[in-house]
Amino acid sequence: MGATMDVDIGGTFTDCLVTLDDGRTAAVKTPTTKHRLALGFMKTVQQAASEFGLTVEELLRRTDIVRYSTTVAMNTLIQRNGPRLALITTAGHEDVLRIARAASWADSTTPQDLRNVAQIDKPVPLVDRSLVVGVRERIDCFGRVVQPLDEEHFLARLRELVDQGVRGFVVSLLYGYLNPVHERRIRELIETEYPEAYLGAVPIMLASEVLPKRWEYTRTNTTLLNAYLHQAMWEELAGMNDDLRARGYERGIMMVHNTGGMAEVYRTAAVETFNGGPVAGLIGGAAIGRRLGHKNVIVADMGGTSFDLGVIVDGSTRTYEFRPVIDQFWVDMTILQTRSIGAGGGSIAWVNTAVGNRLEVGPRGAGSLPGPAAYGLGGREPTVTDADLVLGLIDPDKYFGGNLRLQPRLAEEAIRTHIADPLGISVVEAARRIRRIVDGNMANVIARETLLRGYDPKDFVLMAFGGAGPTHCTGFGGHLGISRIYVLPTSPVFCAWGSSTMPVVHIYELSRRLELLSPGDQRPLTDHAAFNEAVDTLIAQARRDLRGEGYDPDEASFSLELDMKFGGQFHVHRASSPVLHLTGEADVRAVYERFAAEYAEVFSPFNVFPQGGVEIHNFVLRAQTAPPEWELPVHPLDGPDPSAAQTGTRTVHWADGDAETPVYSQELLKPGNRFRGPGIVEAPYTTVVVEPGFSLEVDEHLNYVITADGKEQA
Repeated sequence: MGATMDVDIGGTFTDCLVTLDDGRTAAVKTPTTKHRLALGFMKTVQQAASEFGLTVEELLRRTDIVRYSTTVAMNTLIQRNGPRLALITTAGHEDVLRIARAASWADSTTPQDLRNVAQIDKPVPLVDRSLVVGVRERIDCFGRVVQPLDEEHFLARLRELVDQGVRGFVVSLLYGYLNPVHERRIRELIETEYPEAYLGAVPIMLASEVLPKRWEYTRTNTTLLNAYLHQAMWEELAGMNDDLRARGYERGIMMVHNTGGMAEVYRTAAVETFNGGPVAGLIGGAAIGRRLGHKNVIVADMGGTSFDLGVIVDGSTRTYEFRPVIDQFWVDMTILQTRSIGAGGGSIAWVNTAVGNRLEVGPRGAGSLPGPAAYGLGGREPTVTDADLVLGLIDPDKYFGGNLRLQPRLAEEAIRTHIADPLGISVVEAARRIRRIVDGNMANVIARETLLRGYDPKDFVLMAFGGAGPTHCTGFGGHLGISRIYVLPTSPVFCAWGSSTMPVVHIYELSRRLELLSPGDQRPLTDHAAFNEAVDTLIAQARRDLRGEGYDPDEASFSLELDMKFGGQFHVHRASSPVLHLTGEADVRAVYERFAAEYAEVFSPFNVFPQGGVEIHNFVLRAQTAPPEWELPVHPLDGPDPSAAQTGTRTVHWADGDAETPVYSQELLKPGNRFRGPGIVEAPYTTVVVEPGFSLEVDEHLNYVITADGKEQA
C-alpha cells in the first residue's frame, strides 16, 4: 500500500498526519483558514511533503487514500449562511417544523439554560414559513394511496416558490417512508419544469431517500439539514478535490462519518459529516485501548476551540446518542455519542457581572484569527492559552513548533485589564483561576457522561488529545481522581490519526413495525418474510454502494441492529441482532434474548417486561469492509533516568505556589525514562504538563503514562 493522508479540520487548527509506504510519518498542524478550508489543508500537505524531502506532487502521487473530517457543516449552521430552501409536505402539515414537539425548546439547551425556562425559545426553522407548501395528496399508515397527488395544484405552487428565489427543495410527505411514490413524482415534476440544462435547476432532497424512518418531525429535520449543508459541503470538497488532482492525486477522498465509519465523498450525505472529528478520535481511542489492554477508556480532546469527549465501555464504542441533536435540531440518525463544550486553548475568560462578578471561561472562543491575545494578531480578550503562558507552563518561543512566537506582555495585559483589575487580584492569581475553572468545566462534563451512565470515572483510563489536552490533563484528570493518563506521540493530531484506524462503513436505516413477541402470551413472530424483506432491502442498497466505491460486496461484513421496545413503553432501545435473517422460532428467541440482555444492562433487569410484548420499530444495517491492519511500534527500554532529556528549568506558578520546574524535550526522552512532577515536556505541537502529585513514565510504545502518586497503576 502507498502513502496515506489523514486530515481533521478543527475550528482553530487543521491537523494532518501523513504515513509513507516506508513507515515514516509526519504530523503537521496549521491554523484553520475559515474563509476557504482547502487553503489550510493544502498548507499542511506542503509542510508534510517538505519534512519528507518531497515536492507536493511527489507526495500526492505516492498517496493511496485521503481520509478527511471537517467542520464545514458546523460552520454553515453557526453562521446560518446556507441556501434558501423550500419545504414540500402534505397539506395540513405545513407547520410541522414550528409545532415540532412540545418541549423542542429543550432539545439543545444546557442544564444551566434550563434554569431560566422563561427566556428559552423553540429553534427557529431553517425554512421560512412562506416557503412551506402543502400538496394535496395522502398516503395512509399502511403505505396505501388514499388521495392521489394533485399535480396541477403543485405545479402552480412550484412556480411561486421559484419566483421567490428558492435554491433547493426538501420533500417530506406524511408516510412517504412507507410508500415514496408521491415524493418521487414531485421530483419528476420539478426536474421536468426545471431540467439540469436550465439555470433554474436546483437540488431536490427526498425524505424517503435521506431517512426512510417514522416520526415526521425528525425525518423532516434530518432531510432539511442535509439540504441546507449540501451546497457548502459540495463547494468545499469539490474545490479541495480539484486542488489535489491538479497536484497529482488520482484517487477519491474518504469522508469520516458520525456513525463511526467512513465512505467516499460522493456517497456521503452532508448531514453524516457533522461531528466527524470527535468520532474519529473515539474510534482511534478504542483501537489504542484494545492494544494497550484497557477496555474502559475516556478520550478527551482539548483543542483550540472545544473540548470533545467520548467514553468507551468494555472496549465498545457502540453507544449512540439517545436524542441526537445537530445544532438546535432533533434528528433521527445513528450518531455515536460524544460531547463537546466550549473549553479549548482559545476559550475566552470573562467576568460575568450579571451574577456578581463571577469569573467564567468559554464557551466563546478566539479561534485562530485573531486568536489569543498572546498571538499578537489583534486579539484583546484573555484566553486559556494566555493564562497558561502567564503561569509559565508554555515557552513563548517554542509554541506551535516555534512557528508562532507568543508575546507574554500582551497576555498579561489582557488578563490584567479584563480579569485581574475588575476582581482586585494579581495577574498570576487571575491566570490560576482561569486554569482551575476550565479544568473544572472539563472534569464536570466527564463526570456527567460517566456517572449518568452508571460508571465511576476512577475505573477508566484517560487518553488526552489535542494541542491543549496534554497541557491540562493532570488538571481535569486530577479533579476526577483518575489514576492513569495516556499522552500518545500522535496526541496533537489524534483525531486525524484516529481516522486511519477506521474501516469503510455504511449505515442504512428503515422503519418497519413488527411484533417480535405478542403481548400477553408472548407468541414469537411468525411473519419472517416481512423481517427478512426489510433486511434484504438494506443489504441490496449496501452492496450497490460498496460496488460503486470499488469494493467487493462479498468481502464485506454485514451486521444488524434493531430499535425495539417492550409494549406499553414509549422509548425504543437499540440492540444488536445475533442473526441477519429469521429462519425459525429459535432465531426469534435469540433476537429477544439479546435485546433483553442489553436492555437489562442499561436499565436494570427489573425493567425487563416481556409480558407487554416486544415491538421492532427500526432496522439498522451496518456494512463494513475489513479495518486497516496496524500495530503499535515497540522500542527497547532505556533506564529510568531522564536527565539526558532535560533542557533546563523555569519558574512555574503552580496552584500551591511557585517552583523551579524541570523542562524536558520530547525528542530526547527515551522509553523507560520517568520523573516525578512537577515537570514539563515540550513537543513540537503540544506541551505536556505534569503537576505536583503525578509522575510520568515513557513506555515501550513512546506513550507518556502519567500516574497519580500513591495510586496503584491500573
